[in-house]
Amino acid sequence: MNSELTPPFISIVLADDHAVVRKGIREFLEEDDRLQVVGEASDGAEALALIARERPDVAVFDLQMPQVNGLEATRRVKKEYPATRVLILSAYDDDPYIFAALQAGASGYLLKTAGSAELIHAVRALMAGETALSPSVAKKLVQRAAGAARADKHEPLT
Repeated sequence: MNSELTPPFISIVLADDHAVVRKGIREFLEEDDRLQVVGEASDGAEALALIARERPDVAVFDLQMPQVNGLEATRRVKKEYPATRVLILSAYDDDPYIFAALQAGASGYLLKTAGSAELIHAVRALMAGETALSPSVAKKLVQRAAGAARADKHEPLT
């Protein structure tokens, strides 16, 4: 790969309303010297302003934030800055949250139980155009797809 075409680092804006969580996420991400947090926000509105200014490669959002929640922030980012990939990092593994985040345009959904290696891998996967999901989230998606396939009344393939 031509190194002139590859940026020297992956820029990241992260948003979570808990300072201690942001610090931990930053430390996890920056274990990889090719990942750089270029801004931190304590709410979705602040995150959107940072994204407008920094134009990061990746935005890492919590779902529950003041002013603008992670779902609405994801929708706005995907509409206004489609090149920025969104990774949801949440404590919630409930179906409605997962499906709403993916429908809003998130490219990945990790649980806050993820370790640093999983988080770094997720950011790199998003930059490669892939999806990144916690194993339990992926299982829910497969189960939902399988249920939809069973409900489909089309003729079986031959």
